Amino acid sequence: MSALPPAADIGVVGVGAMGAGIAEVAALAGHRVRLFDNRIGAADAARPSLAAALRQRVTRGKLAADAAEAAIERVVPVHALGDMVSVALVIEAIVEDLDAKRKLLRELEVVVAPSAILASNTSSFPITALAAGMKHPGRIVGMHFFNPAPVMPLVEVVSGLATDPAIAAAVHATAAAWGKVPVHAASTPGFIVNRCARPFYGEALRLAAERAASVATIDAVMREAGAFRMGPFELIDLIGLDVNFTVTRSIWDACFHDPRYAPSVLQRELVAAGYCGRKSGRGFYDYAPGAAPARPHTEPAHPAPRHVTVAGRDRRVDALASRLAGAGIALAHEPALTALGVACLVVDDVWLVPSDGRTATAMAAASGHPDCVVFDLAFDYATCPRLAAARADTCSDAGWAAAVGALQAADIAVSRLDDVAGLAVMRTVASLVNEAADAVVQGIATAADVDLALRNGVNYPCGPLAWGDALGLSHVAAVLRHLEAHYGDPRYRSSPLITRRVAAGGRLAG
Repeated sequence: MSALPPAADIGVVGVGAMGAGIAEVAALAGHRVRLFDNRIGAADAARPSLAAALRQRVTRGKLAADAAEAAIERVVPVHALGDMVSVALVIEAIVEDLDAKRKLLRELEVVVAPSAILASNTSSFPITALAAGMKHPGRIVGMHFFNPAPVMPLVEVVSGLATDPAIAAAVHATAAAWGKVPVHAASTPGFIVNRCARPFYGEALRLAAERAASVATIDAVMREAGAFRMGPFELIDLIGLDVNFTVTRSIWDACFHDPRYAPSVLQRELVAAGYCGRKSGRGFYDYAPGAAPARPHTEPAHPAPRHVTVAGRDRRVDALASRLAGAGIALAHEPALTALGVACLVVDDVWLVPSDGRTATAMAAASGHPDCVVFDLAFDYATCPRLAAARADTCSDAGWAAAVGALQAADIAVSRLDDVAGLAVMRTVASLVNEAADAVVQGIATAADVDLALRNGVNYPCGPLAWGDALGLSHVAAVLRHLEAHYGDPRYRSSPLITRRVAAGGRLAG
């Protein structure tokens, strides 16, 4: 089905930040937009605010002045739901309350034409539940924009059990015509992004609860090694700890308390204290005027090694070896793998080993080699400015210093984490891959749409399924297996899709 033509009128109910942003997007696409809010004067007040936002974009050189003024003229505040009678699509963006949304949709159903589409911008409620009891449930669809709607490209087009596929196709095409990146999703808890992104927050919160490192250190590692746009604690503070906690609890409850989505006690305590992030002046970080900025832990400088042996072949080890060679460090190559069955760098008899989900202590015990240091995953080992590392309990101080000195010689800042399984980036990425694989196997979305959603909805450097393929699915499966064994926690159970693709030698991303 094709997109709605620009001549079609669009209705937006609810003129908060999301509603106003959606109206701006539709007006810029050439539609006349009818704005309604049940708060007296709210729709009228929204128009000048929207106009100011568009003119500010003109000032910044992001929008032509004539396009901005034309869009402003297309926005029409209305004062009764009855004024939505001629719209082809109405998008509700009211308070996130199931009963309120259902009541509004029932009121709209008797106002708009039988052919009109009723869309909800809900981020958490099932479209199936919103459509239940409607006379024409097939025209109810989710159209979930991300905040701020004019900036964020992703739109999740969510189909409930009764949604007409032609309606979902029309909304998908319309979102694309509006310059957005639409993806199809089934009506399940969290849809694609809010569900598949849970490990990004959950693993960081578990690390903090285990006191593996400071929040500033974990954030720095996730940004500078993992190439995520923001660290998890920075992002939670921006979203709001209370909002993030509510979403987590909602998905956990909706999934019948699956351990994979279990909320954090640490986060609950902070929310109970009123530490809700930037908006409250304090969250994981202190935003009070004059507060000292939190800085990540970085190991002090240690001497560079004279020579390093590269044992076995592995892309991660090879990339670090190339950086060492570029720094003038003499390299020797030993084709045989270590007793662990993995490649590593050997520095003064210290094994510098890439993470496979085990602790450094477990790897030292398995190999019989006490001086073992594990380094974390990086999105690009050839360019990353920072890595996390952990030492086995049996590793000597001299061994740790030698390993750190080798990484520093490769121009990499080292953040020490306590010896936790999977460190920070490795455990997070493996869990993201696992969650994304489950979204595919459960029919929530296609593999292509899952990766597209995570790249465009939360700005991940790579779609998790493609990332899993790049790492190697057997490696991802091993990391999950080691995490599950270490914690005895079913949250790390491997997705059936990963198990099948490992057995078949296939890929996740297609």
